[in-house]
Amino acid sequence: MVQDIYIIDDNIELINTLKKAFKNENEYSFKGVKTDDIETALKNIPSLIIINEDSIDKDIIELCRKIREDDDNSITPIVVLGDSRDKDHRVSILKIGVEYYIVKPMDTDYLYYTIKNIVRLMYTNRRVSPLTGLPGNVQIQTEIKKRLLKKEEFAILYFDLDNFKSYNDLYGFAKGDEIIKFTAKTITRNVHSSNSESCFVGHIGGDDFIAIVENANYEEICKNVIKEFDENVLQYFTLEDAERGYVEVANRRGIIEQFPLTSISIGVVDVDKGRFKNALEIGEVGAQVKHVSKTIVGSSYAIDRRNK
Repeated sequence: MVQDIYIIDDNIELINTLKKAFKNENEYSFKGVKTDDIETALKNIPSLIIINEDSIDKDIIELCRKIREDDDNSITPIVVLGDSRDKDHRVSILKIGVEYYIVKPMDTDYLYYTIKNIVRLMYTNRRVSPLTGLPGNVQIQTEIKKRLLKKEEFAILYFDLDNFKSYNDLYGFAKGDEIIKFTAKTITRNVHSSNSESCFVGHIGGDDFIAIVENANYEEICKNVIKEFDENVLQYFTLEDAERGYVEVANRRGIIEQFPLTSISIGVVDVDKGRFKNALEIGEVGAQVKHVSKTIVGSSYAIDRRNK
């Protein structure tokens, strides 16, 4: 994937220097942006923005704040280059969310590795759920593969919310995101307090989560997650819905339907030595056992203990 790096600079020296430094690396693309073309540049959502403070005719604080407040570029890293020795000035720039202020004269090697490390960090962060901060599918697959190669015995817990679509339809996606974050915290807290030395929690996506634990104590974890979830999820409903025990949502035909309050289903797979060859096989069994759990009304868990 090509990383588009925009250089906001009314001169061409800096961009020429960077193109020369990265001449053998095709995955980096440097584009010069004049101060008059900043609006156009922001629409393209670059991987990184570098600003040469000394060559632009705009106030650097105002410019950086404008970039940071742009919805599409709220997390785009910004590096400012300048010859200011005034600490207060440099700190004022960092305060508005700029990642680095590099004082001139610029060392090309220093800037080269700064750019590479920022891009690497952004790539890593994109593999983490921005909503929950939990590892995503890449890390999940790596974690499972690592344990299989080591021939460890462990258990995988697959979590899924029930009647979550009806909640989103009624309360909206913003409220739905709050339940997702609440679920992530509930799972993480109970897994990491289970005295399991090598536990792992990941966010598959949406309302699907996964935990990897020592298979000795997974039932206790399931019970604790369900208890905490059921006790606290009510705060995300109106008092009327919580007391009634269900929500009313209009379907596509405009007919009001009733749905139970959001609950959590957990499917557990015992991963004994030699039982599975890869993560895909485990996932298939996990989907089956989670489906069993979802057929039970309310929060529940089901366990697959079949031998290989």
